[in-house]
Amino acid sequence: MNATNGPGTHVRIGLDAPPRVASLGVGVHGTVSLRDVFRLPDLWQLHLYRYEAELTVDGVAHEIRPGHVSLVPPGALVRYHYRGRSEHLFAHLELPSTGERLTFPVMQDAGTQTPVLTDLMQRAVAAAPRNSARAAAELWTVLWRVADLATPAAGGTTGPHPAFALAVAHIESNLAAQLTVPDVAHAAGISHNHLIRLFRAETGITVVAYLRHRRMERARHLLRESTLSIPAIAAAVGIGDLQAFNKACRRELGASPRAVRARVGGS
Repeated sequence: MNATNGPGTHVRIGLDAPPRVASLGVGVHGTVSLRDVFRLPDLWQLHLYRYEAELTVDGVAHEIRPGHVSLVPPGALVRYHYRGRSEHLFAHLELPSTGERLTFPVMQDAGTQTPVLTDLMQRAVAAAPRNSARAAAELWTVLWRVADLATPAAGGTTGPHPAFALAVAHIESNLAAQLTVPDVAHAAGISHNHLIRLFRAETGITVVAYLRHRRMERARHLLRESTLSIPAIAAAVGIGDLQAFNKACRRELGASPRAVRARVGGS
């Protein structure tokens, strides 16, 4: 299995299917010994760190800081040097051996994605005893987000800015709410002006225009694919006033809500 791209520095993985989770939880180290040396012959190791330490993977040293995330391939010799009690979230996994391969560093700084990754991994830990499929799904999302952290040197392409990804996730989760630009900026952990610049750079439009576009795309989908009433759809996309919803549909979708619904199967 060609797991690494430069031993100890980069990994190549397939994410075409969810991982098989062998074990996950909260690991506590550095209380009995300040050093661990081991291998997992058949399993990948995913760690999200809350401490400072040093990690060596197949002879390559990596600095650990809070918010760093590592993915170590099967069979790699790992050496941890702790500085005291050290707590991290972990998962031991089997990953698909076929499909498109993604390349990224063994160790990355999750930055503003740290709270999202922490929440997803904690959800996986909570789900595992009752629903292994749910735990695997949560960790699959974690792995895709970790892949998106990669720099151009690691994979040739880069994902969206982490704060932009947080902002989009907040918008998608709150289309029914009365969202404001400051609300979105706060959720992304950045300033109002920084958010505006990010959206211009990533989408070419304003935050307000993006929000309006996503609301109407959601409305189009619900009008065509569901039997929800038009008032319910308007509320689901954060437009409680039916007259305003009608105007928004005509402006953004080119027809009234009833006409959009009648176009099932059309473009």
